[in-house]
Amino acid sequence: MTITHPDKVLFPDDGITKGELAAYYEAIAPAMVPHIAGRPVTMERYPSGIDKKGFWQKDVSRGFPDWLERVEVPKKGGVVHHPLVTDARSLLWTVNQNTITHHVWSRRVSNLQHPDILVFDLDPAEDSASAVGEVALALRALLKELGLPSSVKTSGSKGFHIVVPLDGTTRMGTVARFANAVGTAFVARDPDRLTQEFSKADRGGRILVDTGRNGYSATFAAPYTVRAKPGAPVSAPCTWEEIERGEVGPRTFTLKTMPARIDAVGDLWSDIWSECASITTDTQERVKTLSSAASPESSASSPRRR
Repeated sequence: MTITHPDKVLFPDDGITKGELAAYYEAIAPAMVPHIAGRPVTMERYPSGIDKKGFWQKDVSRGFPDWLERVEVPKKGGVVHHPLVTDARSLLWTVNQNTITHHVWSRRVSNLQHPDILVFDLDPAEDSASAVGEVALALRALLKELGLPSSVKTSGSKGFHIVVPLDGTTRMGTVARFANAVGTAFVARDPDRLTQEFSKADRGGRILVDTGRNGYSATFAAPYTVRAKPGAPVSAPCTWEEIERGEVGPRTFTLKTMPARIDAVGDLWSDIWSECASITTDTQERVKTLSSAASPESSASSPRRR
């Protein structure tokens, strides 16, 4: 895959070029592609670099090579043709479009109505790696109470993404409602620190427990994708032990440090689906029990859609 204008600077504060971005994605492809293969992709593009206005592109209807796989999904009043990343070549094609960040669905084209991953996005109003790390650990504990396995990755921004691998037997609507119910129960345990209010003006400095990543056409930042922020931070898997020890924060890993990280630990999510969960009726009832145990005064409102 030929990268055009490889000397174009995309991260002006760091001098990182389009060619360096492409080299990163080419190197990380063996770890990244299995996690996003078959998932509809939304490209976050910055043709003039991150210091200029970028845009998000879902639909690829023209100007694409014949070999690029796409998936047609319905939207209100029409359809969207999302690109699919299936290998290093298709990943690099997106980079050649000046895509810095890849946002993906929680479902794959083989089963678009049944997610294989559930996502909680912890988003603090202010940067505080220690505070959001404590909240991530508390959410892991709640999920454990429900009998659910969980893994964690940095967001590459201000928070962490906590995910539950699913076996793909539960419909999207049920998964989305379950995620919201878990979020509500979690917020009710610590309403002074947590919220489900999307608007920053309504958060009061609290950490947003965003469960809206699980609905139809909703996306989350892909594992190993670069974020369009100074330093070129990467949304990368980490271990719970690293969170406990305070060794990893939301922007610990970067485009420049990830090669050494992969060499040292490999893909920490390579076996994430070896222990999958199913959102059973019993699991849903246990969440209701947790929610009813919270006082009415501490219950949070439902999250607002993006």
